[in-house]
Amino acid sequence: MAQALDDDAQRLAELGYKQELSRTWSGFSNFAISFSIISILAGCFTTFGQAWNNGGPLAISVGWPLISAFILIIGFCMSELVSAYPTAGGIYWWAAKLGRPIHGWFTGWLNLVGLIAVTASVDYGCATFLNITIGRFSDSWAKGDALRQTFLLFAIILVLHALINIYSHRLISVLQNVSVWWHVFGAAAVVLILIFGPSKHQSVSFLFERFNNSGFGDGTTSGPTFWLYVLPLGFLLTQYTITGFDACAHVSEETHGAAKTAAKGLWQSIFYSAIGGWILLLAFLFAATDVDAVNKEFGFVGAIFTSSLSSSLATVIFGISTIGQFFCGMSCVTSMSRMTYAFSRDGAVPGWRLWSRVDKNRTPVNAIIGGCAVALLITLPALYAPPGSATPVAFLAVVSIAVIGLYLAFLIPIWLRLRAGDSFQPGPWTLGGKYKVLGWISVVEIAIISIYFILPIAPAGVPGNKGFTWTSVNYAPIAVGAVLIGIALWWALSARHWFTGPRRTVEDAEAAEPVA
Repeated sequence: MAQALDDDAQRLAELGYKQELSRTWSGFSNFAISFSIISILAGCFTTFGQAWNNGGPLAISVGWPLISAFILIIGFCMSELVSAYPTAGGIYWWAAKLGRPIHGWFTGWLNLVGLIAVTASVDYGCATFLNITIGRFSDSWAKGDALRQTFLLFAIILVLHALINIYSHRLISVLQNVSVWWHVFGAAAVVLILIFGPSKHQSVSFLFERFNNSGFGDGTTSGPTFWLYVLPLGFLLTQYTITGFDACAHVSEETHGAAKTAAKGLWQSIFYSAIGGWILLLAFLFAATDVDAVNKEFGFVGAIFTSSLSSSLATVIFGISTIGQFFCGMSCVTSMSRMTYAFSRDGAVPGWRLWSRVDKNRTPVNAIIGGCAVALLITLPALYAPPGSATPVAFLAVVSIAVIGLYLAFLIPIWLRLRAGDSFQPGPWTLGGKYKVLGWISVVEIAIISIYFILPIAPAGVPGNKGFTWTSVNYAPIAVGAVLIGIALWWALSARHWFTGPRRTVEDAEAAEPVA
């Protein structure tokens, strides 16, 4: 293991960085962080209603494996890149290396915004399920103001995740391993409960039924409005759940044998999550025998449990999911803080000296605190929910911001790798000649979903529509647009004069010397 550490430090020096973060993670721990951030116990639960209302069972039973296949292709392309460039900057570093500083600039900011939004959405979802779980034990709590209770719990969870990441650095990798098994056995327990708990189940034909509770197209489940607008909105369930797998890259400077293990961990986290998530979602659908009850709660997955199971079994499922989401949020903070640290290390973030500082335990404390604070701020609109909805549109907006920010950041280095062609120098894990077709599939898929997820989620969020309300507006295009305009202006007016991409923290001579 000592030799592996030497090899890793040497490769990192060749890329321009000295070993500052503590390299204590195993390959399994690297896989575990992405598997935990993908978290089928989080996304499959918190955004189930988006697919139920926009397409129904068809958007879930067929949409999940279809979109998962596209995401796996994106993962393969990214695995090749992390194998060649195993740095904490991850996709930002790849873009700067394969392109010019401007590519690294936009990639880094999109990635950072996406990671902060993922942290916010996961912890808010965790708070939602925790609020429900507490309410099942306390009638007085259940009768309280759900929005404000959830936001309070959200703030508490963010603080806890920050503290865990700051003071339990060596414990984090252990907790990532625990998280994997919690997700595996927890998801299996949920599936078994939904198999043996209900007195009856839906037929196989139900898996292909179509619903349109979106408000668009007068509820029709056929025609261009349904197939080209409503149903694709339902795919947000899959696209959001299976994201954050770039965490394997962000912790590569802390992982042994990262050029191989981070590459494998990235695509494997997608593959196994896709299989496990599909089984879990099919269990939800087979147990959804009271469709009216689910529709009355606007597609909320909890209505399946409360309508088909005993109160105690439903509570167990809520508890399993809440703990899984807590693990997921913890991993999100780890990944987000490493990206903040790496991007700041290269001078791209205002106050970069503060955010790139590590403490005596080699932990980026300030990056952890700053990222969590911003995650709290962007979720403030979730204190308000539109009429006739149990879920704040702000939550789905933050989800959309996460998906758009992260996948646009993935797109740039994948496109640059396509442009590089045979001049690209691969690492030990490579796609060979397959990179061309897989790369173009990835670019087209990301471009399409990025357009869909800035579109209105509800008719009341369309300016000029009858019943328009600002609480129904999907502010993802506003937020992402503001970020893009802001960083573009910043680049044009200032950053292009001083931002040169990744900064070396070792001398060229040091990089050339073998590590003793």
